[in-house]
Amino acid sequence: MSGHLGARPKRIVGLGGTFRQASSSERIVRAVLKECEHLGAEATMFDGPALARLPHFNPEHPDRTAEEHALVNAIRSADGIVIGSPGYHGGYSGLVKNAIDLLEDLRGDSRVYFDGRPVGLVVTAAGWQACGTTLSALRDVIHAMRGWPTPVGVAVNSVEQRPFDADGALSDEGVANAVRAQARQIMHFAVEGAACPA
Repeated sequence: MSGHLGARPKRIVGLGGTFRQASSSERIVRAVLKECEHLGAEATMFDGPALARLPHFNPEHPDRTAEEHALVNAIRSADGIVIGSPGYHGGYSGLVKNAIDLLEDLRGDSRVYFDGRPVGLVVTAAGWQACGTTLSALRDVIHAMRGWPTPVGVAVNSVEQRPFDADGALSDEGVANAVRAQARQIMHFAVEGAACPA
């Protein structure tokens, strides 16, 4: 696929995780980004600790920190996005929601929010029900923000699955297959979508 990427590599931006560095949701987002890189992309990650440094979004206060500008500008220039969240009480985390709320700053862009771009979704939760409801909630958000959720969503049940080995590599073949499939879909849509006239 890398031979069809055009004049520059596609830019894929990941965001997500928890306050804890290297949470499972963050690590799976990074795994998707790594697969995208193997397909020729440039990848940037905003992990949980980076998201934790963002102030609470307040649309009444337009001033932005350097961290807020960095996230908004990265998404603005992205060809594809990966969002990962733990499932908290059947929904996605406040940390991730605050980052998504900040993207209201893209409302005035010619390409508003996630318009016309693929968005891969990753969820980790302590049970399949929370996996499903959280993934569904994130899909609704991406639709509302004019993005294209990839058909493959990555859901990991942290009670029943142990996706990583002692060295931190993906060891669950089912999860690894989903990660690879999602990356392929992101890259395919990023390339094909860019070739379509607006």
